[in-house]
Amino acid sequence: MKRISIVIFILCTCFVPAAWGQKITCPARFNWTEFHTIDMARRNPCETVLNINNVGSLRLKWSVRVSADYSSPAVANGVVYVGSDDHNVYALNARTGAKLWSYTTGSGVYSSPAVANGVVYVGSYDNNMYALNAKTGALLWSYPTGYLVWPSPAVANGVVYVGSYDNNVYALNAKTGALLWSYPTSGNVFSSPAVANGVVYVGSLDGNVYALNASTGVLLWSYPTGSEEVDSSPAVVNGVVYVGAADGNVYALNASTGAKLWSYPTGGNVFPSPAVANGVVYVGSFDGNVYALNASTGALLWSYPTGGQVWSSPAVANGVVYVGSDDANVYALNAKTGAKLWSYVLGSGVFPSPAVANGVVYVGAGYDAYAFGLK
Repeated sequence: MKRISIVIFILCTCFVPAAWGQKITCPARFNWTEFHTIDMARRNPCETVLNINNVGSLRLKWSVRVSADYSSPAVANGVVYVGSDDHNVYALNARTGAKLWSYTTGSGVYSSPAVANGVVYVGSYDNNMYALNAKTGALLWSYPTGYLVWPSPAVANGVVYVGSYDNNVYALNAKTGALLWSYPTSGNVFSSPAVANGVVYVGSLDGNVYALNASTGVLLWSYPTGSEEVDSSPAVVNGVVYVGAADGNVYALNASTGAKLWSYPTGGNVFPSPAVANGVVYVGSFDGNVYALNASTGALLWSYPTGGQVWSSPAVANGVVYVGSDDANVYALNAKTGAKLWSYVLGSGVFPSPAVANGVVYVGAGYDAYAFGLK
């Protein structure tokens, strides 16, 4: 029997400063709608349930076998959306994990869904970009790129931005899927775009970070890292682009000009994407460490050694950094000190990135999607 719940949305009276000096009104139910979320910084500024004092009491609420190997979850309106190696996109009840619907594509779905205006946007290894009805999973449109779509889309102002292994960045009409523009890089685009102030920022496996006009696709600037590839997806905060590269460095670039402001060397490929909160950049590395860097100077504040390579991108909420590791653990770290507050061993290496919403941590690993919350 299906349980029917009535949810009343009430806006809280407090306002949280956003990255660009705007004000964010925190709803009663926070939505982690896409990979970057809220302001291209992988943070939840509205979390009030979980904190450094109680996160150690997190326990498993549910797990569901959906082969969520690489797709990071999106959470919107009480539903968790995630892609699967079994070729499906799944919608799960955020409270119970019950499967609401699934949509089958022609290959594995490693792209992380983005949810906007009642539509789920996600790419597939079958070379297509899909738009699905968020309530029913019905296909609204699909767009064929020239090769597989691993990156996660970003949705802004009625446009879906996504990269493809055919070396292109695409801008598609969010309602119809019509191509608005495409920009060719010199390498596969594994990086998920970030959109801020009318500019699309994205990395490429040619080793460059690109800034494109969001309306026209015209190149504004490109920055060549010292790397053969930039897998990391940029975070954009206060006029600065933060991104990792395979040369082991974390870069801070001027968002308007592309000029390098600073770089910090880690001991391995910086495959994950940075999260930025309260003047600190949090990022993992294949050297097994999670780093906290001063966002203005790049100075090391702390590092935490996990037991394996860190593919997962951190999520930051209410003073806690959540991140997965190839050692099969998902961690909660004190954002100020790096001290471990909690960890949980999953069935395999944790490659997807966590989403934190309404007192629950959602993450995929191996064959399962997991939800952790307080008792």
